[in-house]
This record gives sequence, structure tokens and C-alpha cells, in this order.
Amino acid sequence: MELNVLEQKKHRILFELRGADHTFCNALKQELWNDESVTAAAYSIRHPLLGVVEFLVESKADSKEAISEAVKRLLKRNKDFVAAFAKL
Repeated sequence: MELNVLEQKKHRILFELRGADHTFCNALKQELWNDESVTAAAYSIRHPLLGVVEFLVESKADSKEAISEAVKRLLKRNKDFVAAFAKL
């Protein structure tokens, strides 16, 4: 997965993800919405065969920090799921 920042301000970031799909992007978007400081979180895939995602995040706080915290929460959820599944 390749990440390219298209626009960056303290409260807004627009970036491009190459090689990502709806599975990852939807999980990240949903987790970002769990953060009270996030005022906008959305993504679009202009053409499904190209696999280029544009992701927009706006926040009352630092938008990069909001993304970082959302990714950490997703990683923890994933580890918890793997541990629960391993007990089966």
C-alpha cells in the first residue's frame, strides 16, 4: 500500500492510497468517526480497476494524530480478535 499526501493542514488532510480497497478504507473511516474531534472522514475510489483511493479527514484537533490513533485502535481490535479466535 502506498500513501501520498495531496493536501495537508493542521485540521485537514487529503491523501491518496494506492492498493487499498473498501475493506480497509471503510474500517478506517468508521474508526475515525468514533473520535469526537473528527468532523469529516470520507473516501472515494474513482475507478475500481485502478485501486486509487482518495481519503479526506477533517478534525478539530490535529488530523494526522486522529488518523494515527484510529489505526492504533484498529490494530488492537485485530489483535483481540485473533486472540479470541485462537481460543476456539
